[in-house]
Amino acid sequence: MTASPEQIEIALESKAWPFQEAQKLVERLKKFGNPKGYVLFETGYGPSGLPHIGTFGEVLRTTMVRHAFEFISDVPTRLIAFSDDMDGFRKVPGNLPNQDMLQQHLGLPLTQVPDPFGTHESFAHHNNDRLCKFLDSFGFDYEFKSATEAYKSGEMDVTLLCMLEHYDKIMRVILPTLGEERQKTYSPFLPICPRTGRVLQVPILERDLAAGTVTYRDEETGKLVEVPVTGGHCKAQWKADWAMRWVALGVDYEMAGKDLIESVKLSSAIARILGAQPPEGFNYELFLDENGQKISKSKGNGLSMEDWLRYGTPESLALYMFQSPRKAKKLYFDVIPKAVDDYLTSLAAFPEQEGKEKYGNPVWHIHSGTPPREELPVSFSLLLNLVSASNAHDKETLWGYISAYAPDIRAEDHPLLDKLVEYALVYYEDFVKPTKKYRAPTATEIAALEDLIRELEALPEDAAAGEFQTAVFSVGKAHHYENLRDWFRALYEILLGQQQGPRMGSFIALYGRDKTIDLIRKAIENPRV
Repeated sequence: MTASPEQIEIALESKAWPFQEAQKLVERLKKFGNPKGYVLFETGYGPSGLPHIGTFGEVLRTTMVRHAFEFISDVPTRLIAFSDDMDGFRKVPGNLPNQDMLQQHLGLPLTQVPDPFGTHESFAHHNNDRLCKFLDSFGFDYEFKSATEAYKSGEMDVTLLCMLEHYDKIMRVILPTLGEERQKTYSPFLPICPRTGRVLQVPILERDLAAGTVTYRDEETGKLVEVPVTGGHCKAQWKADWAMRWVALGVDYEMAGKDLIESVKLSSAIARILGAQPPEGFNYELFLDENGQKISKSKGNGLSMEDWLRYGTPESLALYMFQSPRKAKKLYFDVIPKAVDDYLTSLAAFPEQEGKEKYGNPVWHIHSGTPPREELPVSFSLLLNLVSASNAHDKETLWGYISAYAPDIRAEDHPLLDKLVEYALVYYEDFVKPTKKYRAPTATEIAALEDLIRELEALPEDAAAGEFQTAVFSVGKAHHYENLRDWFRALYEILLGQQQGPRMGSFIALYGRDKTIDLIRKAIENPRV
């Protein structure tokens, strides 16, 4: 439901990037009108490799802009997830099975390449299905569209004929961007060879506008071959194809990665040649793997969607996508715990927020304006450290600590917390445990640890986390730590085997005063190194 004028004004004051993007669409409609009667959002997907997390991020971010637009405008919207599955299969991704079989089908449209997994009609059908199932699992409202079906059904025919009519103008835009050799063979139309079924990149020798055909020379037979540009007999070359799609479908908004900025400019120029206004857009930065390299679906580096969801909530992934989209960010396993806690922090803050703070909160955009109410007594990072200290291997053990800390909290009433317990156990086992490195305390540190034991013994078992935190602080100050961070780092390294750790007062309250004292004594008497 569209907001009131007052709410719209406040939402725009939040400066949240989805609202800024939505406002661009409002201005677009004022300037160019809206003969379709709705605003069309599009996301593009190339199914030449397995769907990866960047694809999901584009759909999610576009959905956030779509919802923001629906909040400030009463114009209906649609979202198309477009698969470029008629593209030629140019190389075999290294992370696929049946490499030799796939090698034999290079050049064919992706919908004609056999599925290396043996479960679907083609490789493209397999990848399209995986994409849709994931998007469906997250509850996205979208319409899937296949390039193969769009071409063969005739949906693109009018625009393809328009491209044929403006062939020379399009060539004048594209050719200066190509190298000398590529200029000799380039054409905005890629014929589908009637003999081999392959997508050809060959020079176009003749054009017949009245017949709607192009002619090329078959390099193997030497014969001239005439094919229609319509009905799926030709596919448009990449940048021309993008523009053709915008025009044929009437796309109003599409995002693109920073690496496609020049492609956006060229496709926009072609769209104008075809008599249309190119869509509004947003250039987001690319995700990087742990080595700072761009994530590639063909290389299979970085995280997959399944990887993230093994260790963190879908909402934490959505929050990571929301944060700083114009900033290059590492997308690897070590970012997951912070993303989970960032989501929990934003969720906890939302009920008390008003005005522009509410509309700027990521959870407003993640949950389309209605985030759930959740009150969790512990953070995800604290659960990870609890697993570390307790050597817990099952949910029941962790829930025992949680129940002792917060008696009113039960697993059946807090499914999110129960799921976080599962994530913590798996993440600890796979990433924290293998990297733990304890060290023995020095004589100076032993004296401080012994004082900490005495301070903790002077407090009741059920003391508040703040009281335990004060005790830890006072011991650090008493032992002349000029920088208390050094004191806390010593505690983490000696007690938990890591350089970073939780707020100690909260950890002691959750783990238990007596168990913490035992942990300190063992570290003094029998250090793990």
